[in-house]
Amino acid sequence: MSLTRSRTDGAGRRFDWLSVTFVLGGLLLCYYVVPLLALLFSQPPSVIIGQLTDPAVVSAATTSLTGASISTTFGALFGLPLAYWLARVRGRLQTLVTAFVVLPLVLPPIVSGMVLLTVVGPNTALGSLAAENGFPLTGSLAGVVLAQSFVSSPFVVVTAKAAFEGVDRHLEDASRSLGESRLGTLRRVTFPLAWPGIVAGVTLAFARSLGEFGATMMLAYYPRTMPVQIWTSFTTQGLETAFAVAVVLIGIAVATLVVLTALGTNPLE
Repeated sequence: MSLTRSRTDGAGRRFDWLSVTFVLGGLLLCYYVVPLLALLFSQPPSVIIGQLTDPAVVSAATTSLTGASISTTFGALFGLPLAYWLARVRGRLQTLVTAFVVLPLVLPPIVSGMVLLTVVGPNTALGSLAAENGFPLTGSLAGVVLAQSFVSSPFVVVTAKAAFEGVDRHLEDASRSLGESRLGTLRRVTFPLAWPGIVAGVTLAFARSLGEFGATMMLAYYPRTMPVQIWTSFTTQGLETAFAVAVVLIGIAVATLVVLTALGTNPLE
């Protein structure tokens, strides 16, 4: 009996590691949530609503949404085929290509802008040719899209690659054995099964495009995106004037995540 009681007492004195993880994770969650709430409630709603009609705010929101939509479409159009190829091949070439895909994710945004300027800048052959034909690649919406695409499209490739790799190859083999072509198998089997991961990648790419700042500053200070407008308002007029754009950016980002998450269901269901 004493042995049983000793075991019971010992078990009671053990750490509840689930509670410990909850506390530690909760602290990190507070670090995410508290600053966000502080920003939202730092100014009276009437003040923020009044600033939303500012032409600069409207223009920045329009530029960001337009650029993010184009860059996300570009990333999906070219990133999904690359992700599928990376998921189906093996060897040194696959490793090398994956490294180049991931590189923009680890580069500082300013460095990304410098890299792009060496290719599409106004003093480069490509940049000069485009400008001479009335399509400048810097200081324009094209510059915004180029900057956003460079830093956001890897999210599509990396996430979709993992999704394609998670599809059971036996299902694809069964489809091929029944006479379906590779393209038909991709469309009817692989793509639907990988759909949640693909939507996740597109969502991350769109959100990253909306928040892109460093590379965009270097390629296209004008037309201003929302992050650039926030920086300009903060440096020229103070923190209070930047709140309206920040709230708009947060609202659009949250709405985008909610909508795309709701759409991220398997199309066969």
